[in-house]
Amino acid sequence: MGRYFIKRLISTIPLLLVISFLVFMFIHMIPGDPAKLIAGQDSTQAEVETVRKQLGLDQPLLKQYGQYMKGLVTGDLGDSIRNGKSVVETIAPRLKPTIMLTVSAMIWATIIGVALGIISAVFHGRILDYVGMIIAISGISVPSFWLGLELIQGFSVALNWLPTGGLDSWQSYILPSLTMGAGIMAILARFTRSSMLETMREDYVRTALAKGLKESLVVMRHAFKNSLIEIITVAGLQIGGLLSGSVMAETVFSIPGLGRLLVDSINFRDYKVVQALLLFFAAEYIFINLIVDVLYGVINPKVRYD
Repeated sequence: MGRYFIKRLISTIPLLLVISFLVFMFIHMIPGDPAKLIAGQDSTQAEVETVRKQLGLDQPLLKQYGQYMKGLVTGDLGDSIRNGKSVVETIAPRLKPTIMLTVSAMIWATIIGVALGIISAVFHGRILDYVGMIIAISGISVPSFWLGLELIQGFSVALNWLPTGGLDSWQSYILPSLTMGAGIMAILARFTRSSMLETMREDYVRTALAKGLKESLVVMRHAFKNSLIEIITVAGLQIGGLLSGSVMAETVFSIPGLGRLLVDSINFRDYKVVQALLLFFAAEYIFINLIVDVLYGVINPKVRYD
């Protein structure tokens, strides 16, 4: 397994190089001139050109990309155009809120989503199945920005139970995590139900029930355990999307995380910060999928890594 992990880790390097190039070119296609923003709207063309030269934006794109890759290898991602600090110093304080939001949203969404899926599968075609799927369909259908605003209106404005935004206490994470996790919960519930129904139709499950084993034991030890690989695959993909998809929740709830930083940096044409954030999101997505692949062998010893 260790050799497989190292091989997969090395194989991600070319992919990250391609992503870094695409991100670099995409950022430079965004309309607007950061030199003009920094120099000010009333600045002369000569002043704008001076700022552009200071930022290195007067160089050919390929040369700028070469400088960017050199800095990436050495750990120097450059300085933020917006605040003059290094990119690492700009991103570091924003990392914790986003990770906390992602972890809290994923925990409750996984627990409730998987539980709903199991209950719906066990009580297939009955009232609990319909209730669980109504909840799941609602979670997928409701836009996250609308859900966030409604949660603020209900729990913050009307009931005054929870803060409207910011990060004043642990309670500040409740509404944003609910907003971020609703869609994930719904996807996991539907997928768990589908996977469990398929597994429960297998001969070994029917045989275990025919032998008189308790239904709850058969469901958890046989059906659920053998559905775990598929469930973890979906959950892993959702974690990657959740971390990079925190933009909406952080914007609605005014949370100073990576998603909010990405939006602000794009608006300010802060190229180096945007590049670093997009590359970070791509890298974590790839790494999470690698971890999911390794977990297959932990869950099912029959999985072999060749």
